[in-house]
Amino acid sequence: LAACAPGHAVEVRVPPFGATQAVAGTVHRRGTPPSGVETDAQTWLRLATGRLGWEEALASGALHASGERCDLSPYLPLMRA
Repeated sequence: LAACAPGHAVEVRVPPFGATQAVAGTVHRRGTPPSGVETDAQTWLRLATGRLGWEEALASGALHASGERCDLSPYLPLMRA
């Protein structure tokens, strides 16, 4: 994700596996970015491979997203399964 949407406006967390900052936008220098996305590994893999849509994941409660640049749907899927 960070490679196809470089930037630091959104922090994407998939605990306990990792976190990255992505998406161009606001200049962010310290702490957590103003937008955040968090989900479990299974949901992230389904989003990344196109097996689950962004809105569907949000509606189910499996994906939590907040902030003005938190919509990652333009960058997903990252690959096709």
